[in-house]
Amino acid sequence: MRRSRLTAYVTSLLLAAAVALTGAATAEASQQAAATGYVALGDSYSSGVGAGSYISSSGDCKRSTKAYPYLWAAAHSPSSFDFTACSGARTGDVLANQLGPLNSSTGVVSISVGGNDAGFADVMTTCVLQSDSACVARVNQAKAYVDSTLPGKLDSVYSAISAKAPAAQVVVLGYPRFYKLSGSCLAGLSETERAAINGAADYLDSAIAKRAADHGFTFGDVRPTFTNHEICSGSAWLHSVNWLNIGESYHPTAAGQSGGYLPVFTAAA
Repeated sequence: MRRSRLTAYVTSLLLAAAVALTGAATAEASQQAAATGYVALGDSYSSGVGAGSYISSSGDCKRSTKAYPYLWAAAHSPSSFDFTACSGARTGDVLANQLGPLNSSTGVVSISVGGNDAGFADVMTTCVLQSDSACVARVNQAKAYVDSTLPGKLDSVYSAISAKAPAAQVVVLGYPRFYKLSGSCLAGLSETERAAINGAADYLDSAIAKRAADHGFTFGDVRPTFTNHEICSGSAWLHSVNWLNIGESYHPTAAGQSGGYLPVFTAAA
């Protein structure tokens, strides 16, 4: 008799535990199912500067319908799509101006940021207009910033994303190498300058990938997809210096967005 009561008691405990676990799993599944919105954050590499077809309402942010976030949203029909990436954005701009759409229903987030913090525009201006030694010195200055200051700024952005969109799959996109090395090139920079700039891209990508991994985010490395499509490759997916539209210089073309960024993001998201 006692054994029967004990058996019944243990059975009831096991059933209660099973129900609790099933309920928790169902709740988690429901939360994940509801988290289907997409928010695209970041700088000009995410807004689509250089790709053309800019959305008029985006103004100076220059968000393009040919940028990878817009292309991905068109192909996957998320429950909502908020495109807040903006030309020239630094980490502080993302924190101040871009995180509003993030919430518990956000299922996917993309972001590229850090290049402007590290002085991307000034590095390129120095290398285009000044000597090899000045270029290398400015690149080394940027690398020092990437070592000392950028990680903390990225941490602030990544932590804010996690806090606002806890269910989201976050994909952090990196930057391509700009130049194909060796051989002839009409880009106006020496081999030394081109190598220094490529090295800076690698250095920046390594730092971003490390911070992304430490936050549990996925790093999308676009360097493989841009290989053989760098400036000087003969089939470039990046604009070289454009004196008629200087803002598009060293940004992906529409082909760079669709062939370089989009497949990397799609595979990671």
